Amino acid sequence: MAAKSRYFNRDISWLSFNHRVLQEAKDKNTPLYERLKFLAIYSSNLDEYYKVRVADYINKAVTSKSCEEVKQSSKILKEINSIVNGHWLDYSKILKDDILPEMKKHNIHLLHREYPTDPEQIDFLKNFFQTELRPYVQPVILLRGIRNFLRDNRLYLAIKMFRKTKNDESAERRARYAILKIPNEFARFIELPKMGDQYHYMYLDDIIRYNLNDLFPGYDIEGSWCIKLVRDADLGLDNIEANIVDKIRHNLKKRKIGNPAGFHYDRKIPRDLLIFLLDFFEIKPIQLVESSTYQNTHDFFKFPNPYSPKLEWKAPKPIRPHKIEKEHSMFNAIKHNDVILHYPYHSFNYLIEFLYEAAGDPKVEEIRLTQYRVASNSEVVGALIAAARNKKKVTVFVEVQARFDEANNLYFADLMAKAGIEITYSIPGLKVHAKMALVIRRENGIKRRCYAYLSTGNFNENTARLYTDHGYFTCKESVIEDLENLFDYLKDQTKKPNKFNKLLVTRVNFRESIMQFIDQEIEFAKAGKDAYILLKMNGIQNEGLIDKLYEAGQKGVKIDLIVRGICCLVPNQKFSKNIRVVRIVDSFLEHARIWVFGNNGNKIIYLSSADWLNRNINRRIETAFPVENLEAQEELWNILQLQLNDNVKARHIDENLNNLPVINKLKPVRSQMETYKYLYEKNKLNKPLRKK
Repeated sequence: MAAKSRYFNRDISWLSFNHRVLQEAKDKNTPLYERLKFLAIYSSNLDEYYKVRVADYINKAVTSKSCEEVKQSSKILKEINSIVNGHWLDYSKILKDDILPEMKKHNIHLLHREYPTDPEQIDFLKNFFQTELRPYVQPVILLRGIRNFLRDNRLYLAIKMFRKTKNDESAERRARYAILKIPNEFARFIELPKMGDQYHYMYLDDIIRYNLNDLFPGYDIEGSWCIKLVRDADLGLDNIEANIVDKIRHNLKKRKIGNPAGFHYDRKIPRDLLIFLLDFFEIKPIQLVESSTYQNTHDFFKFPNPYSPKLEWKAPKPIRPHKIEKEHSMFNAIKHNDVILHYPYHSFNYLIEFLYEAAGDPKVEEIRLTQYRVASNSEVVGALIAAARNKKKVTVFVEVQARFDEANNLYFADLMAKAGIEITYSIPGLKVHAKMALVIRRENGIKRRCYAYLSTGNFNENTARLYTDHGYFTCKESVIEDLENLFDYLKDQTKKPNKFNKLLVTRVNFRESIMQFIDQEIEFAKAGKDAYILLKMNGIQNEGLIDKLYEAGQKGVKIDLIVRGICCLVPNQKFSKNIRVVRIVDSFLEHARIWVFGNNGNKIIYLSSADWLNRNINRRIETAFPVENLEAQEELWNILQLQLNDNVKARHIDENLNNLPVINKLKPVRSQMETYKYLYEKNKLNKPLRKK
């Protein structure tokens, strides 16, 4: 099929990714509670999408002075909501027809649009409501002229009812409307009294529904339907030139009262009630999102498992490579050779050990590090504070513009500052997304030797157990010099480097270098030599780089793309010859960025913090760093080959953004599990022989 455009819309493309997440919930080969987790991920992803991306379109559609921008934004909003409506239908069908019956096979019953009939369970519902829930439930009858406020992302029941009357029941009665906020002080799923070996659970929403008559004794309740309002999460930081931290602190308080970005409602709600709510809460038609009976289903993350850990997916134990273990020192290991770690298959603790070793080593003079997203109980921050208390000079660049992590980053910045760490904050107009650390050490009191850590992922020990990323340790002088220059620039923007030896850095040599690498492959193809590009990223959007890939494919360069999320490149077209796009969604989130340029058999491999999205290239400080160690290159290459051969969790993206299963008669390859096996077996081969 011929594409309508050379590029997919980035936000329509993202919906294709989220639908792929939903497909995992349908996979019968996936453990039951892992399937529930994917339902939760789908819901959580969608909320953030509406808070950020949809909110931006709504703002343009409502406030733009450009008729064309209003038209385009409205058109995309209509398409987004149509696609999401269809996805919610799929969601409801998967839950009702696939997951709930599977739960029943294991004697787990989630009452879905139904109430219990057992007298003991009914008594429990009434008692639980009266003794536990009742003080937290505050129904509000909606009266015109009296303002009410819907809190961000909170569940409400919208209720339609009629006053009880002793008069002729045939007389037409006027409907009254009310809302009721579902309290979040309780678990979403409440366990009912057990019946034999059968476990029963009920939505908190339905327990309230069951007792509505007690809340409105003077009314006949016709029904109740779930609604929620998702609000714009933008902090309004565009064009801020100074005092960005103060602005963020101030605006964080306003996030919960942002403009409506999506009014999600049960598709079965009566039309008169919906119209009333839209008028009462001043909701515009473009903000409407048809949803299902139960919303905020990210609560499935916490659905009780009476058989735990059965019915759950258990992550394999992280590998501790013998090549590092035998050194008993991260400095010694790095000094002998560059060290690469593949998370979560390898233990993230090596980075923590590296920082603590630096903190306690009297030869270490200084530590520099960037912070984008850290764990809520961060050991990384703990190691840095330990270093400061040991009289090391510690400098941390804190990116406080990391969306939804602003408060956490400010908290840790304050904590580190109190410990004597020098904090440098965000650069107005730019986000620093590069993941890098530098340890400056003097050996034998004279020689200066530095150790660097660069990564595709954050300094976050929690996500390192869930995201696939790569961390790289080196003490090569050329890389160290680049990092020192870059850290100097982060502290003082008047010291912008003109060039870098090894690193590719946005706004300096990033885009130009990529173009040169692609041009080099084009020249190999013209000369009849092997020409190949393999790119793994979370997203590809930039039209200039996409056009260069189109050009390369047309000139005979074979191109493989492994793109988890946004992919604006359109495959299977005349202009996208020789380009294949693969998406992998599995138990670990594929988060790494790896670029391979064939270079006529002498591969050039870069790892990066950056995707090829416009924001990464134009509005962020990102780095890409070469992997020159041959053993590390081989490991990355072999991991990528497993992903390209995945025929279990991989999907091909077609010209309509469909996620098409890989169908072949080859032995099943699930790349994440095979990657663990590969690294585990390789580590066994490196195990030192016991001395007799």
